Parts: sequence; structure tokens; C-alpha cells
Amino acid sequence: MASNPGQQTGSERGLNTSNPQQGHGFGTAPVFLASISTILGAILFLRFGYAVANVGLWGSLMVIMLGHLVTIPTVLAVSEIATNRRVAGGGAYYIVSRSFGESIGGTIGVALYISQAISVAFYIVAFAEAFKPVYEFLATMYEWQLDLRVISLPATILMIILMLTKGAGVGVRVLWAVCILLAASIAAFLLGDTPYLLAEGQQPEEVRSIGINPAIVQNPDSFGTVFAICFPAFTGMIAGLGLSGDLQNPRKSIPLGTISATLAGMVVYVLVAIKLAQSASPEALAEDQFIMSKVALWGPSIYIGLGAAALSSALGSIMVAPRTLQMLGRDNVLPIPKLNRLMGMGVRETQEPIYATLVSGIIAIVFVAIGELDFIAQILTMFFMVTYGALCAVSFLEHFASNPSYRPTFHSRWYVSLVGTVMCGVLMIQISALYALISIVLMAIVYLGLRRGHRGQRDLAAIFQGAMFQLTRWLQTTLQKSRVISSEGGWRPSIVAVTRFGERRLGHFDLLRWISHRHGFGHFIRLFHGDYSFSSEIQARLKVDGLIKRTEVSRAGVFVDSLISPTFQLALAQILQMPGISGLPNNCILLEFDRENTGEIDEVVQGSQLAANSLFNVLILRSTGYRFGYKSSIHVWVTEENLTNTPMMLLLAYIIVGHPDWRRAEIRLFVCSDSRDVEREADKLSTLMQEGRLPISMQNVTSVSYDSKEALEEEVSHRSEQADLTIVGLTAENLVSDNLAQTLRTYKGANDVLFVHSIEQISID
Repeated sequence: MASNPGQQTGSERGLNTSNPQQGHGFGTAPVFLASISTILGAILFLRFGYAVANVGLWGSLMVIMLGHLVTIPTVLAVSEIATNRRVAGGGAYYIVSRSFGESIGGTIGVALYISQAISVAFYIVAFAEAFKPVYEFLATMYEWQLDLRVISLPATILMIILMLTKGAGVGVRVLWAVCILLAASIAAFLLGDTPYLLAEGQQPEEVRSIGINPAIVQNPDSFGTVFAICFPAFTGMIAGLGLSGDLQNPRKSIPLGTISATLAGMVVYVLVAIKLAQSASPEALAEDQFIMSKVALWGPSIYIGLGAAALSSALGSIMVAPRTLQMLGRDNVLPIPKLNRLMGMGVRETQEPIYATLVSGIIAIVFVAIGELDFIAQILTMFFMVTYGALCAVSFLEHFASNPSYRPTFHSRWYVSLVGTVMCGVLMIQISALYALISIVLMAIVYLGLRRGHRGQRDLAAIFQGAMFQLTRWLQTTLQKSRVISSEGGWRPSIVAVTRFGERRLGHFDLLRWISHRHGFGHFIRLFHGDYSFSSEIQARLKVDGLIKRTEVSRAGVFVDSLISPTFQLALAQILQMPGISGLPNNCILLEFDRENTGEIDEVVQGSQLAANSLFNVLILRSTGYRFGYKSSIHVWVTEENLTNTPMMLLLAYIIVGHPDWRRAEIRLFVCSDSRDVEREADKLSTLMQEGRLPISMQNVTSVSYDSKEALEEEVSHRSEQADLTIVGLTAENLVSDNLAQTLRTYKGANDVLFVHSIEQISID
């Protein structure tokens, strides 16, 4: 990511970050151990029997498959993104923030950190569950009723002290030990003597082998409920990412460690599900959460394995969470500057996040002391799902954008990332639509806060810019290849507005945005007089930026650009040759002049005649200080000479009143003819409006007879004196005549007047 000279990057803002040594210099093994120990956690030992009991073997395999439709794309996305750019500390947060920008990355990072910090409490509580036989023994022998927190609170404090004093190095050494115990306990279960059925009235020694049992309990929980309970078991695959700042070669260790841990975990879950299905009845699986101890070669090994799994998961979380918080502080994501500096600090040569560890430990202790975490558990699951979905979305967008700077050494596929993104969204709703909504709302609040403090940095617009580029390119080339001569009834305006007064007079800009609101496309070009140079281009861009901001404020679908040319006619000749930005050719030119400034008419006359000769429809706005008044009435004047312009005039009026600014407006139609034909012409237009389904009431159609041009001008000036916009036709004869300037000065009593000349034959029926 490029940065301005003198501007500190996220990693440079922290203290003691100049040391070139990258943390502990770990290899791939710690990534694998941290991930696999979290994957094979408490749910494997305590709740997977419940899953087999409620949805059966095939249902359990379906849970595993659906869960890995999220985790495998996420792992592949992480591996791909990690091999494309330098990965520092902060793990998943670092990857997302450097791809999405600090506003979105910080939002996900805050959610991820909270999830990781509170996860420590969950794993410690599960660790305390492993001592249940001891609790039962003490209750039976001495009638001591001990609370689980007798174990969980001291264990949490000891683990925090271990991290504060020894750091991640000792954590990894402990991971080796607990993973060996974990592997031994799983092996003891899988190598149990024989499958058996705990039938009612039988003793364990009387049970018999029956093979795989496909049955489920009566009144089982729904598949969605079972999936919601078991899915967190598969979410530990990115636990090793938190060690990214301590890895010697993150580009190698992250893909190899996370992918191997995910695949190994999937195999273990499949084997455990099969073993449980052939080892006990559904009732026994549902009632006894320690049923695995009755199947294993040595029963106590399961309790030891549970304790080892929970302890290793807690260790993994307490190593990862502080490093995420450390990077959040170094990126100035937290709301208080002093807090950012404190959390970003690292001590010793390995940059141990001692203050971030202390804060993470306090959060863990609070939630261990509370003990009732069901509500928070589902919220945390949603935050993890949002993180995984974001990682998959980053990978998908990078694939779709085809950015040359995206050159990962490990390649996934765009459709794999898309599946992961979609599955995250679907499963969030499946688990709990309410908690999904709460998670999204909370993250939106955090995002808005971060966006306010990180203005000018990479944001949503920048994220989707590459994807929008590819989509626009595809649409334009597709439209060009499939272009046919448009039918008369399928006409839509594609207008180029040209002006030298873009900052001072915006009436024509407003007219353009009203017409292009839904039914058409607008291209607004600000002309600058002079010879082209780099400096003149910079000055032009600075002035055009104000118009671009206006399009943002007004939410106008108008593309704003600039053009530097020594003459108006030369500029217009260039503009008329421009391809349409929308992918379709431009068909209208919109020019404007001030009624009080007669010196501007000459350019408009030259431009309109050139455009008509180039087969462009011509729209000329004669603007005034009235600025369309209350936007409540549009008057359309139709004469016998302008019948070919009538369809376009009516369509433009219809399109304009469709804009929210004109929502209270009505269209009044004036049919002008000599006294003999006026009623007949009115009937023709009435039929035309009915067939064209135009929202013009017959009560708003007025027949006007006249016997001279002066009489017609007087009628228009009198009847449209209060109109907010008056639309009149411009005949071909008037357009090419020497009296065009005089024609544009007529109807002096009307306010803003739009002159329309239609080259195309347009049908509105």
C-alpha cells in the first residue's frame, strides 16, 4: 500500500517497531498447532455426541460439510491474501484492513478482537468442565458443592500471568504439550475396544456390538439448532493468523499451517462422528456429554483431552487477541489517542503486547466471573461469521477486479470465495436472524465512527472501484457488441450538457440531473477556454471537483468531466464525437444561455446547428434567475409546425416530473392551431396521450387558436407567465435559419424555457 512521504503507516505508528526482527521468528508448526487445537476444542468432546443423537450420522456429516463450506473458502482466501502482501502482526485484522482500508478493517478488527478476548473465557469454562469427575467425587465423599469458577478463575489469572511474564514463546511450548495430550485422547477414543450400545437395563459389560446406528432420539432438536451449536467447533482455523507478526515467513507458514489444520480437523470430525454413531444409542449420546470416556481405551484420557483442548484453545486466544488489539492501537483505530499509543506498545525484542494482554485478560476474567454467556456466544459467532465473510469477499473482489497489483503466490478461485461469502450470510440468518441483525447494526455503528475519524483514506468506494471498473467495461463492450438500431418506442435520453458557467449557473445542471434520474444518462462537461497543458488540466480538475461534490450531495446520476479548448466550436466538435459513457451513443446535446446576457446566444446558435448537422437532438435552455420556481408546473406548447417535436417534448416533461424534486408538479398541454383546426389537433393529441399512457389529465389540455406568430408569442407569454418550466418546439427551419438567435429571444414573458428540436422519430404509444 502506497503512502505519502512523511506519513506513518500503521506498523510505524507503534513504539519500538524499527527493529527489523519480526517477533519470535516462528515456523509453520505454531500456526498449525494454534489452529488445530482450537478446531478440536470443547465442542468435539462435549457436544458432538449431542449432534449425532439429534440429526443422526448423515445429518452430522452434513453439519461438517456445511461448516467447511465456510471455513475452507475462508482459509483459501486468507492464504491467498497473505501471499500477496507483507503480513505483519494482527493476523486476520491486518489482512482485512490492508485490503479493505482502515475504516472497514478497523470495524472488523474491533469485532474480531472482542470475540477473541471473550473466547478465552469460554475455553476456560470448558477447561473447568473437565474437572467434573473431581467435583462429583468431592460432593459424594465430603459433600462439598464446588462452583466451576473455583477452577476457571484461578486458571485464567495464571494464564494471564504466564503471558505477561513469558510471552508467546512459552505459549507455543505449552501448545506442543497440550496438543500431544489432545492427539493421545482422540486416538484413545478412536481405538476403543469395541462398539457398544448402552441399552436400558444393561450394564456396560453386557452391551453388544451392533455396527453403525442410524437412529436419532425422539423429539430431536432441529438441524438449524444443532448446526448453530456445533459450527463454532470449525471456526478455529484462523487462530494461527494472530501469530503472523511472530512468523519468520508468513507467506509460507500461513497457507500451509491453516490449510493443513482445517483439513486435518475435518477428517477428525468425520471419524469421531462415525465412531460415535457405532458406539452408543442416540439416547445415551444425548444424555451423557462424556459418552466418549466410556468408549475410549482409557476413560480418563477424554477428560484429560478436554482439558488439554480447552486449555490450548484458551492459550491460542490469549496469544492472538492482544496482538489484534496491538495492531488496532498502532493503526489509531481506538477512539482515544493515548489508548492507541498504550495498546500499540511492545516490550522486549519480540514486541510482546504487554498492555494489550493485560486488557484482554481483564475482559476474560469479567466474563469468566459472569458465567452466563449464552447470549454473548451467539453474538460472538456472528462476529466470527462476519469476519470470515469479509475475508472471502476481499478475495472475490480482488479476483473480479483483476488488479495488476494483486499477485499472490498462492491462488484460490473466485467462485470458491463467492461460495464462502454467500454461505456466511445464509448461515448467519439460519443460526439467528435477530443476532445477525444485532451484529450488523453494531458493526455499522463502529464503522460510521471510524469513517468519521479516517476521512480521506481507503473506503467502500475504493474497495469496489476495481470491481466497478470490470463491471463497467463488461457492460459497455456487451452493449456495443449487441447494439441494434433502437426501436422508436424504446428511446431514452443520453444527454451531453456543455457549459462555460458551471460554478455560477446550475440551472442546466439541475435539468440534466432531473432528466437522467431514472430514465436516461447525463454527461455534464465544463468547458475551459485556453490551450491544454498539465497545469491547466490540474486547475480544471480542481474546479470540477466542486461539481462532483454537488452530484454526491444531490445524489445525481450525472457524470461530470472537463474539457480544455481554445474555441467553443472546436470543443463541441470533440464532444459530439465522444462515445457515450453509458455504453450507448449520446443522442442529445443540452446547451444553455442566460436570458439577460445576449452575448451568449451566438455560441449557442453555432453549437446547436453543428449538433443538428451531426444528427443530435438539440435541447436549449434559456435560464433566468427564477431557477424553476416552486417546481410545480410544466407547460408544453405544441403547434402544427412542431408536431415532429411533440413526442420528445411530452416524454421530457414526463421524465422531469418523475424526479422527487417535481413530485407535486403537473403537466399542462397547450395545443395551438388556427381557429379551423384547433379542435381536430386537440383530439389527435388526446388520443396520443391515452395511447402513450402519459399522466396528463384532459382537464390540463387547452386548445389555443392563433393567426400569427406574434399572437402565439403573446399567448405563451401570458398563459405561461407563472409556469416553472415552459417547453416549446424548435423547427428545422428555425434551427438552420439566420433568425435562430431572434427565435431564442421570443416568449419573453415566460420564465425558464426549454427549446426542443428532435432529429429522431420517437413514438410514445
